[in-house]
Amino acid sequence: MTDLENFVNQSGRDKLVKDVRKKIDELGITYIYYQFVSVTGRIVGKGVPADHWESMAEKGFQLVYGATANLFVDRHGDYIGYGPESSELVGIPEPDTFVQLPWDKRVARVWCTCFRNREEEENPGGHLTSDCRGNLKIFQEQFQEKFGMNMRAGTEPEMMWLTKKDNGEPTGDGFSRPYCYHIDQFESLRPVYMKVIDYCRAMGLDVIQGDHEDAPGQLELNFMYDDVLRNADRLTTYRQICAQVAREFNLIACFMSKPFMGVSANGCHTNVSLWKGGELKSTPIGNNPLPGMDQVFTHISGGENMFMPDPKIDAVKPGPVGLNSIAGLLKHLPALTCLGSPTVNSYRRLWDTGFWAPVYADWGYQNRTCSVRVSAPGRVEYRSVDSSHNPYLMGAGILKAFEDGLDNKMDPGEPEKKNIYDAMKAGKEVDKLPLTLGEAIQRLDSDDVIKSALPEDMLRVFMHYKNDEWEKFLSAVTQWDVDTYLDVLP
Repeated sequence: MTDLENFVNQSGRDKLVKDVRKKIDELGITYIYYQFVSVTGRIVGKGVPADHWESMAEKGFQLVYGATANLFVDRHGDYIGYGPESSELVGIPEPDTFVQLPWDKRVARVWCTCFRNREEEENPGGHLTSDCRGNLKIFQEQFQEKFGMNMRAGTEPEMMWLTKKDNGEPTGDGFSRPYCYHIDQFESLRPVYMKVIDYCRAMGLDVIQGDHEDAPGQLELNFMYDDVLRNADRLTTYRQICAQVAREFNLIACFMSKPFMGVSANGCHTNVSLWKGGELKSTPIGNNPLPGMDQVFTHISGGENMFMPDPKIDAVKPGPVGLNSIAGLLKHLPALTCLGSPTVNSYRRLWDTGFWAPVYADWGYQNRTCSVRVSAPGRVEYRSVDSSHNPYLMGAGILKAFEDGLDNKMDPGEPEKKNIYDAMKAGKEVDKLPLTLGEAIQRLDSDDVIKSALPEDMLRVFMHYKNDEWEKFLSAVTQWDVDTYLDVLP
């Protein structure tokens, strides 16, 4: 049987398909978005009337392979990743991800896994390797089978709520003043963030805290950490929710890393840990009845946190598993930077001084000048990630870095206690992270471990996309060029 056939015929799926039908009827759903995620983290797919659910669950929908690259063209006019002669992928819904959209309760969404076309000459119905969500799911299962551990992740997405001109362009102003942690500025955004939280709760995101950040209109809302796949789904859903709220309030929900110089960028610190055991717990979050499948409103809880210190060895340091994992992360940070800082604009965050954006591959306790810090016992914060990243690629990359560290029992060395810049003045040698997208692409291309997180077509599509982005930037004349060189002579 093909991968597609095995997926459709997996044990228990028939019941899930029937349960979705019950939800459709119970909630009055008339339309469904069948979604997957492109290489850049955009949500793509098709909309289909709910009457066709059973047929879609069995046969799926077809869409050109190039949709995994947003169907964009490169600077030469060629489609990125796949040409017009390529076949069409098959997207098959995952019933347990079905949930109603709270802003229009006639509509629901469901995540899909993508496969090669059934009529392909080579590997018909095989997993589509340019499906970043499908890849993460496979890597997650492989890692758990190999080590008996699951990776849990929690992300801290920063974004800016910006005002618009009459023509829809940004005014350059935020909705609030750039005062970090000020409750009054947080309060000024209350109508916006309360709507976001309401929608989050209705779609399975358990929002646990929030604050106003350093930049104008900059907000951070955090939701409960979970296994790496569900966390990526929820971060992507969060962005979708913010986009909808922006439409309702005539604002721009900006996840661009650095829309303004001189103020803090939109980072997305990613907290990770490895666990043995645990079980799924229901988190209805005030919903009765649940506006979707039960699985959407669950999170993994309990088990043994393998990053916790072993008091027999050291009362503060992470245990052996944690240290090996940190070492693997540090070794591969330059390549991971291409995934965590994936745009030309991402590197404006690293060049703007005085805003704690980490540019050195070191680790420490509560040391915000390092790219990796132990933010609390039992978890590690990877800081060189911004809000424009694709969490599925990032999750896969971290899993591969952890695997390398564990396989080779790597040692991260001693944690840096000093400000990293003071430590370097005192003679410490630290690897600097890439400071341009072009350099990051090169570091990724030379790292076989992290490249393995982007298997086959995924790597080819990603590299085509990012090399083209870099070339487009290098070939563009910007306002800075004009301002600097217009009167260069005589």
